[in-house]
Amino acid sequence: MSGTKLYEGKAKILFTTNDPNILLSRYKDDATAFNALKKGTIANKGEMNCAIASHIFQYLEIQGLATHFIKQVSPNEMQVAAVKILPIEVVVRNIAAGSICKRLGLEQGQPLKQPLVEFFYKNDDLGDPLITDAHVAMLDLATPEQAAQLKQLALDINQHLQTFFDRCNLILVDFKVEIGVDVKGKLLLADEISPDTCRLWDKAIADPSDRIMDKDRFRQDLGNIAEAYQEVMKRVLAA
Repeated sequence: MSGTKLYEGKAKILFTTNDPNILLSRYKDDATAFNALKKGTIANKGEMNCAIASHIFQYLEIQGLATHFIKQVSPNEMQVAAVKILPIEVVVRNIAAGSICKRLGLEQGQPLKQPLVEFFYKNDDLGDPLITDAHVAMLDLATPEQAAQLKQLALDINQHLQTFFDRCNLILVDFKVEIGVDVKGKLLLADEISPDTCRLWDKAIADPSDRIMDKDRFRQDLGNIAEAYQEVMKRVLAA
């Protein structure tokens, strides 16, 4: 049973529990894009993303990666370890898509020679700007050791997610993760892994619009958004 509401974000609400080291994360149907300039809802998104994230967190734990996931307790809720989220969004790109195409003039869909890890300052008022290691140090967002750990952890997650999504007949284009620090100072993968935070393309479809299976369908007004999330969930749970 949930307690006091600690925080409400764009996609989830965090509540206290009877244990100060455990929180309840409730997934919402709300959908936002472009730093919340575009808003809407996706039918049953909370339940679908909670199921997807729960399954993937457990998969990553089996691969030896520490996450904040404890257990799923309802269709749209999971218990998670209480962590302090580092104010850095870590993005890993395997294929050029989205903002990097605008920033660097890359062609949409261009494979990258190797996975690219980027840091973004988690600050809605500033539009979550791209930052370097020097910015991380200057703003005291993480220690140099933590910054190095974030990059390696992101690459490790990427390697395992590519393998997992390949089994789902999906291409992992890119994804965003948030990392938290637990009471022992350990870095844990937090937030979620879902079509909200990953770009996923159907391996069997060549059409650039039809193959999109993630929140880009909402961003680009492509339609069939809930259906795409439902298909991703079906494949993830069967993998």
